[in-house]
Amino acid sequence: MPETRLRKLFNPWKSDSAKESPWQPTELRPRSSRPIRLSYLPICAAILIAVAIVGLLVLPAGASPQDALQDAANPDYRPFPFVGSRVAIWVIAQLHLMFAAFVLAVPMFALILEIIGFVTKEKRYDDLAYEFTKLLSVSFSFTATLGAMLTFMLFILYPRVATYMVSIFSWTFFPYVFLFFLEAVFMYSYYYGWGKFSPKVHLALGVGLNIVGTAIMFIADAWLTFMNTPSGISETGALVSLPDAINNFIWMPINIHRLIANMAFGGSIAAAYGAYKFLGAKTEAEKAHYDWMGYIGNFIAISALLPLPFAGYYLGKEIYAYSQSLGITLMGGTFSWLFIIQAILIGNLFLAANYYLWVSMERIEGAERFRRFIKYLLASVTITFIVWATPHSLVATVEEARQMGGAHHPMLGVLGVMSAKNTAVNVMILTTYISFLLYRRGNKEAIVPWAKTGNRIQFFIFAATILFVIFLGVYGYFVEARVRIALSVPQVLAVLSAMISVTVIDIFMFKNARKTGEIKWGQMPDRAQYALFFIALTFAWTMGLMGYVRAGMRQHWHVFGVLQDTSPDAFTPTLGFAANVISVTVLIFFLFIAIVFWLSGLSGKKPWEPKVVDERQSAESVGAKGNLETRE
Repeated sequence: MPETRLRKLFNPWKSDSAKESPWQPTELRPRSSRPIRLSYLPICAAILIAVAIVGLLVLPAGASPQDALQDAANPDYRPFPFVGSRVAIWVIAQLHLMFAAFVLAVPMFALILEIIGFVTKEKRYDDLAYEFTKLLSVSFSFTATLGAMLTFMLFILYPRVATYMVSIFSWTFFPYVFLFFLEAVFMYSYYYGWGKFSPKVHLALGVGLNIVGTAIMFIADAWLTFMNTPSGISETGALVSLPDAINNFIWMPINIHRLIANMAFGGSIAAAYGAYKFLGAKTEAEKAHYDWMGYIGNFIAISALLPLPFAGYYLGKEIYAYSQSLGITLMGGTFSWLFIIQAILIGNLFLAANYYLWVSMERIEGAERFRRFIKYLLASVTITFIVWATPHSLVATVEEARQMGGAHHPMLGVLGVMSAKNTAVNVMILTTYISFLLYRRGNKEAIVPWAKTGNRIQFFIFAATILFVIFLGVYGYFVEARVRIALSVPQVLAVLSAMISVTVIDIFMFKNARKTGEIKWGQMPDRAQYALFFIALTFAWTMGLMGYVRAGMRQHWHVFGVLQDTSPDAFTPTLGFAANVISVTVLIFFLFIAIVFWLSGLSGKKPWEPKVVDERQSAESVGAKGNLETRE
């Protein structure tokens, strides 16, 4: 069967029109394995899988050893059975990045919780930090296994790309491996040393773990950002300056964006773990504990979600600064519709986060006085969600386009430009912050003499900020595109300044506040826990989507403008195909996460013991059975 027919058979989603816009698989972040207890088995399995793949690819069915040696003399690419090389790398790389994000994020908020417990002397924070850290042990093993698989598959399937990247970044591999070794030492000393060291020594181990983990991420980010915005090389692609290759245009924006996104993603997974344990809890005490755990995880996720769009603006700005063609492809060309999907996903995140906060008010005595505001907050989130998700151009038939007078709707078309979307997302962020502010005040009443004045000042700050953001959004319609894009900066600064100033006022205003009731942890409806599952799932899907966008905007380049993609997979897949790959990847990830949850929960179970039967009861039972047989 000809190769083209085979490719159509194995890739039925591939459209002929897609050949005009080549595409490249997601960039790779190889990670080394960790020679520690729980990592031995999965890493050995990864090596065995890699060896099996080598056997499949180097000696395909029907090929002689001589032909295989000739083909393998200098290969640029090798095929992967059934799904193709790109999809195989895509799935493994995305799974590895998801686990790496989780493994990097959990030590951050575990350390923060431990510090809070150390300062306040409340043991529950220390216990919660330890329970979060329990998730790391198994997750490290998954991360190492996927990293080993990714490294082997990269060199097997894309040897030309791997060789070029090694020629640029080979000197970064030594500190990377050394830092990985330190991460393993700090991680397992931190986990197994809980309660064995003095609090200050244990906190120092947590600080070291976070510093080393962040440094590892920074090195890996240099590899993937170089592929989009290469720097420090000659016109022929040869290395000129390694520091410039590392510190390329989007290296620091990606570092900042990933730090924040990892916190949001890790917090959502931790909250989902709390929801999972809550739904299976047998006692009220267990429900109260895991309800609080889910709240803390969700609080971390939403706290990181609020500034995340601002980090995205910074990243987009630097992409445009490096290459306008990349920026146009990203936002206004091939991938523009993906950002409509992103808007829907993030809008759902904000809606679910607000819903969880509103439902959480039911367990707070005294929060009833704020319930009347929920309908207005819901209206604000809904309207801004609709504006954000409105496309600039509509998919329409010829007749529908004639009725509209073009591809743009005469009324809704104005909502599809960035002026409207930037305004909508900033108002949505402020709305979510107000929901959290009301939750925080649920069972508190300010007793400082300037409480009414403080409330008025906070209201004025919110009103002035919203009016200013809307004014800049409207003004953007009357200026050129360069000025319109720049207007997003004062909008961001205004919203951040408002949240910081209101928070400062609120902290002093509610210091030593009078309590109007207690928070009844554990008295939450099950639907609130499903909201936490939904938030975690949406975060994972959004990560997969944006990973595809970041890699795909290079189109037919492995390294933009330097190393061209000449593989059989050098085409941009359809949106439906990409969505299917992302969905399957997310399902596999949550299957693995379910295994992590199950294994982590085993440590809390009682040891197995054989059933002991009382000898007297056993003798009576045997005697009764013998009498019955005698009668028969």
